[in-house]
Amino acid sequence: MVSKTANTATSEQLPTEEELLAMPESDYMNPAQLAFFRNRLKELEQEILNNAGATTENLRETQFVPDPADRATIEEEHALELRTRDRERKLLKKVQQAIASIDSGEYGWCEETGEPIGIARLLARPTATLSLEAQERREMRQKLYGD
Repeated sequence: MVSKTANTATSEQLPTEEELLAMPESDYMNPAQLAFFRNRLKELEQEILNNAGATTENLRETQFVPDPADRATIEEEHALELRTRDRERKLLKKVQQAIASIDSGEYGWCEETGEPIGIARLLARPTATLSLEAQERREMRQKLYGD
């Protein structure tokens, strides 16, 4: 019961998205902002891990279906679920890298330019490692050179 109280107190201290956006630029990546994003990333990590466990259970419950059309439908559903989990596996790696960058003090800063990524962008994509401008340049290079 003590831990429940501690969790409630911690979540009450985290700023809301609106409060984050209202903070001055001079407060960029202050402890409250870092705690907010760490919490958001940890929740995302747990959600991905829970989904992976559910997929494992779903695949174990495969029943034999004599009708070829039904069997094909089930196999297609399994393939779709596995592709989704593969995307989530890649996202999980990015989430864990983002958490590590919070620990190292590098979170929120563009890895190309060293400039702030921006609170709004991080709210939309908490695993972002590039500022919007750097990401646009990268995508343009990929489009032009097929990189």
